[in-house]
Amino acid sequence: MQLYLYLNLYIDNWGMNYIVPNSREQLFFSSLEEQVSADNTVRFIEAFVEKLDLAQLHFVVKEVKEEGRPAFNPKLFLKLYIYGYLNGLRSSRRLENECKRNIELHWLMGKLVPNYHSIADFRKINGIALRNTFKLFVGFLKDADLIGSSTVAIDGTKVRANNSKKNNYSPKKIERHLAYIEEKTNEYLNELDANDEGESPIKIDNIQKKIERLKENKIKYELLGKQMEGSRSPQVSTTDPDARALLVQGQVVEVSYNMQAAVDEKHKLVVATHTINKNDRNALSAIAKEAKENLAVETLTAISDKGYHNGSELQRCKQENITTICAQQELSRANHERQKINKW
Repeated sequence: MQLYLYLNLYIDNWGMNYIVPNSREQLFFSSLEEQVSADNTVRFIEAFVEKLDLAQLHFVVKEVKEEGRPAFNPKLFLKLYIYGYLNGLRSSRRLENECKRNIELHWLMGKLVPNYHSIADFRKINGIALRNTFKLFVGFLKDADLIGSSTVAIDGTKVRANNSKKNNYSPKKIERHLAYIEEKTNEYLNELDANDEGESPIKIDNIQKKIERLKENKIKYELLGKQMEGSRSPQVSTTDPDARALLVQGQVVEVSYNMQAAVDEKHKLVVATHTINKNDRNALSAIAKEAKENLAVETLTAISDKGYHNGSELQRCKQENITTICAQQELSRANHERQKINKW
């Protein structure tokens, strides 16, 4: 019994050594300015955006009206967009939630909380202006001697779209669907003929409904086929129109976007970026040219992996005074044997 009491007393005394948290009922007096350190990134975002002329960058600036509810300053959304980019917050709903609970955003936004619809609309209607801002920022980095402006490394990454494989169509896939519809329609018609002859009585209403549904699907696939012919695109996606089925890794295919980026060699800063819906093989010249324009240089060296090795793309880079260092793709054994035969 004495040992038991001794152990309880020891545990109680040991527990008293924990750091005691502040009481939730205690009042504290402090400003947002005190809660954000002097070297915090949000202070740079604030200073950078406040110096911008949004109209000159082609941002949509709403006219301030005397009547009605005042609108948010577009600079507020730009600050939030840059903060989200730096902290990996892409969702407009997540940005709205962060505005409610994040001390850094309390300071940056002055405790204002725009709803996610407004955040999403800002990004949607200001795509060109945001690209102009990025280009201006690259110029700022160059003036600050943070960019070497001589060599960039280029690579891409696949980002899965909301569009599922089921809602992505190619000519062959549409042909398969139409052939299946034709086969099932004939099957149902044969069942109706058999019913008329009295060989196998069936529910005619169910068969008629199935035939009508097949007709609707046939019209849908034919319209998708005409859409592909009109756009001269090998694919069409119904949810994300710009997404395409791309080879992600090995033999894995996903409906995705391909995000391209060019990174400067000096401090590994991104100097050009855009999104495409094709593979790396046809992407080198566009991203290299964009990097050259953003850096405002006459010549540039671009380094890339073997996925970018394409003769026509390399030639376009050469025409733009861009020197390319690109790993050559390894020839398969069949191609290697064919080259040996050609030599003979």
